[in-house]
Amino acid sequence: MSALSLSIISFRKITIFLFILCPFLSCHWLQAQSAMTFKTVNTKAVTEGAERTDIYYPWVKGKKIALVANSTSIIGRRYLLDTLLQSGIRVVKVFAPEHGFRLQSGAGEKVKDGKDATTGIPIISLYGKQYKPTAEQMAGLEAVIFDIQDVGVRFYTYASTLQYMMEACADAKIPLILLDRPNPNGFFVDGPVLEKKQASFVGLNPIPLVHGLTLGEYAEMINGEGWLKDEKKCELKVVSMLGYNHSLYYYLPYPPSPNLPNMSAVYLYPALGLFEGTVVSVGRGTSKPFQMIGYPGMKEGVSTFIPTSMPGFSLDPPYKNQECRGLDIADFGENFMRDFKKLYLYWLIELYKTYPTPKTFFNPFFDKLAGTTKLREMIQAGKSEDEIRASWQSELMQYKKMRKKYLLYSDFE
Repeated sequence: MSALSLSIISFRKITIFLFILCPFLSCHWLQAQSAMTFKTVNTKAVTEGAERTDIYYPWVKGKKIALVANSTSIIGRRYLLDTLLQSGIRVVKVFAPEHGFRLQSGAGEKVKDGKDATTGIPIISLYGKQYKPTAEQMAGLEAVIFDIQDVGVRFYTYASTLQYMMEACADAKIPLILLDRPNPNGFFVDGPVLEKKQASFVGLNPIPLVHGLTLGEYAEMINGEGWLKDEKKCELKVVSMLGYNHSLYYYLPYPPSPNLPNMSAVYLYPALGLFEGTVVSVGRGTSKPFQMIGYPGMKEGVSTFIPTSMPGFSLDPPYKNQECRGLDIADFGENFMRDFKKLYLYWLIELYKTYPTPKTFFNPFFDKLAGTTKLREMIQAGKSEDEIRASWQSELMQYKKMRKKYLLYSDFE
């Protein structure tokens, strides 16, 4: 048996002991339709931006506004949209990001325009024919409220949706009001910094793969660094949180997207997201997305899984209806990744080394996800994890200095 397989088996023996001694405090259901739970640890210690209605209600009272939102846009146990409408706020349309307003679409699936079934309010997709609202769609609006839960990883597309909406608000000369939420991976910064030639919807700006910012802080950085088209400035109003800091391990009370169903997946996402630019499945189409890695015939595999079509999660996952051998790393993600505080590269390096035909291991999407060609090239050249990590330290230090200017909350260092 390979060292890769043995490392996972040894870890599982350790985690049995850990689970007996250190069970999590509680878990609960928030969205019955998603049939997924998130473990929570005193999340009430943080007052999210959306809850601070006394600050932003006066800014939008009596105005025609749009909402950029999805199923994470919640106050307590109610959707923000429903709360705003009940309070007499005039929401005239909703702009929906990847996965849709009710998280009805899987990753990469186009989101269609339509109407919200509950309120009848028009929904305009920002993940289909367009990423940025048209001038016609912005006409007549007096403000836009943006409220979406992010996970702090550059290729998670909600940050790109934010930037395009900031551009649209700048063009329309109306304010964007951002209701800030915690970054569950906001307690570290790591990974290669994006090169300009790799810019795409999975990464628009020169930031590292794990950027250590809330969306409120990131929006301030976008404005401050002149990253909007033609260096325009958006009239930005960030409603900050109370009780949050970047040393806090914040356990999300609900899934940020369909294929990140728990904190294990959220912590594993920076490392496993890179596999979407390879031949390796990350468990899409199973009950453990972003908690498994493998492919058909993987010799190092100690677990098996069969991806299937799952509407709203993954309609056409890699290796659909094929048995994959691989590694179940759900326990590893929940009990180790949080405290590692670095981009975990071991699996990526080892699976490349052991793949039968290394030349076909990567696909063109990998460089977009990594934000650079260097990561792939160093893996192909047989460089160690330490050597690879050292390659991005200079740019990472420059980024950290820039990041300090835009922090709204006390930092982890």
